[in-house]
Amino acid sequence: MAKKSSSGFSWVLIIGVIIAIVLGLIGNAMGPNAEGWLLSLLVVLGLIVGFSNVAGSESKDFMMATIALVIIAFVGSQSNPLGNVNIIGQYLGGIFDALLAFVVPAGIVVALKDIWAISYR
Repeated sequence: MAKKSSSGFSWVLIIGVIIAIVLGLIGNAMGPNAEGWLLSLLVVLGLIVGFSNVAGSESKDFMMATIALVIIAFVGSQSNPLGNVNIIGQYLGGIFDALLAFVVPAGIVVALKDIWAISYR
């Protein structure tokens, strides 16, 4: 069973995913400047999640989920047939791109923290 986090940083993960989904849905309508700022916000939220929310034994589970999500989101955002899907194809591509902007920085930070911990054992 998952442990409850004593800090409010677990909400950062949920907020980041919600922003990524909303950005993927309305990103094209906002214009490049607003979309750039929101993608930057997702990167910062990903760094916050990586530095503060994941530690110890849960880092292995987080890394496995991150790797799976990054592979799926990357393939989904690069897939040409996805753009041919009526109505929702372009939105799915935007959601995948925004999820990558959020999850990749968190995964990099957690991986570096794990490497650092392994080197000092």
